[in-house]
Order: sequence, then C-alpha cells, then structure tokens
Amino acid sequence: MSGAFLRAATSPRIRIHLITALALVLLAIFAERLAPNDIYKTDYTMILKPPSAKFIMGTDYMGRCVFSRILCGTATTLKMTFSAVAIIFAFGTVVGVLAGWLGGTTDTLVMRLADIMLAFPGLILAIAIAGIMGGGLQNAILAIAAVTWPRYARLSRSLVMKERGSVYVDAARAAGTGQLAILVRHILPNVLSLMILSAVMDIGVVTMELAGLSYLGLGAQPPAPEWGLMLAGGKTYFQTAPWLLLAPALAIFIVIVIFNLLGDRLRDILDPRDLGTIAGERGLDS
Repeated sequence: MSGAFLRAATSPRIRIHLITALALVLLAIFAERLAPNDIYKTDYTMILKPPSAKFIMGTDYMGRCVFSRILCGTATTLKMTFSAVAIIFAFGTVVGVLAGWLGGTTDTLVMRLADIMLAFPGLILAIAIAGIMGGGLQNAILAIAAVTWPRYARLSRSLVMKERGSVYVDAARAAGTGQLAILVRHILPNVLSLMILSAVMDIGVVTMELAGLSYLGLGAQPPAPEWGLMLAGGKTYFQTAPWLLLAPALAIFIVIVIFNLLGDRLRDILDPRDLGTIAGERGLDS
C-alpha cells in the first residue's frame, strides 16, 4: 500500500481533483489579497444591497461585502478543518496503532473507551462538549476531534492487527529485527496509506460539522468571516436578502464536493481488498 499514493499522483483520473484542491488551498492563502473590499468595514448606507458590479454577492446586514467575506472565509474554514483533521488523524492513529501492536490490557481499555464514545451520536456529543467548553474556534476543533478519533483508532488498530500476522513481519522477526523497527519500518507505511485516505475522505464531513457548530454559536465568533457563522447571521433575512444564505451555503457545498471527489478517486486507486476495512470502520459512525 505504500506505493498506492505514488500511483495516485501520476494517475490522469486524479490530477484534475488534486489541482482543484490545490487551487482551493492557494485561494485560502491569498484570500486577503484577492478580496476586493475590507471584510470588517461597515457601511450603513449599503446595508442589504443586492448583487451588483461593485458587490458581486451583495452586502450583509452591516453593509459589508459578502464576496470578500466568502473569500476570506475560505482561509478560516480550511484552517479549522485541516487543524481538526490533523488532530484526529494524529491522535487516533497513534492510539489505534499502540492498541493493535501492544494488545492485552492496552487494547481492551482503548477499544472500550472508543466503544463508549461511538455509542453517542457524534454531532450531538460534539455540541455538548463545545457547549461545556464555551464557544470559539479552538473549542469547536477540540470538540469535533474528541468525538471522531475513536473511528481512526479502530481503523488503525484493525490494520495493525492485520499486518502483524503477515508473512513479511514473521520474516523480519526471524531475521532478528527488533519490535520497534518492525512497527516503524514495515507496518506503519502500510497503515498510514489507508489512514491518510480516511482523513481526506473526512475533510468534507468535518467542514460541515464545524460550520454547524459555528451556526449554533459554538464555533467561530463575530465578526470572523466564517461560513457557518455567516449562515447564522443571514437566516433572518432569507426572504429579503437570500444571497446572505446562498453564498456561504454554496461555498460549503463546493468545498465538500471537491474533497469528496478527491477522496473517492484516491479510494478507487487503492487496493480494493483494503477498502472493506475502511468501509467497515467508517460505517460505525453512520
């Protein structure tokens, strides 16, 4: 599996999706320079103006440029999403690998804790955790990470246990290779390929969940240009200024589609024999 992503990088089927995802990341990096107007500047003479040549997505209830806030919201949203996915990936993978490799009491404790976390609806539990910790970007990220890591732990554990019994591992042991060396050199490269795939496939889901927390007031706080927060602020004006809802909703939809398509293409290129493992472990959250 370690060569799967090398095949993916050179696959004509996936290049367009990689380029699109990279373009989105570059847009987030240079969003402030590309924004035509100040995202925090209020102009009460321009409140709720419809789309025009100057404001192509109209203005909001404080006279701010919606298009500029959508652009800068790309940076805010992707930063939140990538941070949450990175935390989930790192913590869940490390815990799962250790549980699968060490076995015994460690494995039992980790899996029982994961079972307890997975017994509750993920988003509902994240809302409860975020509510206890209080609003804010960091607390929203930690809340999503706290309810999502068990899936990664279960997946990485099952992959390690599968690889631990492989012939090449037995051969490495017979050659006198140490346990830590076997884990790092032989097992982890095969495990990480599928874990990275799972992380890519979760980017769209985490984006939607973080936007949901911000919509409920448990994520980003005003006046941050965050799409979920913009949805919450625009819901009151749906009949008089529908662009306040349509613009951030479309932005969220585009991000989800881009990374879901990228994840699907990566999944198609990987060894189909390993996809059942991913589908089974991810299905625990459905």
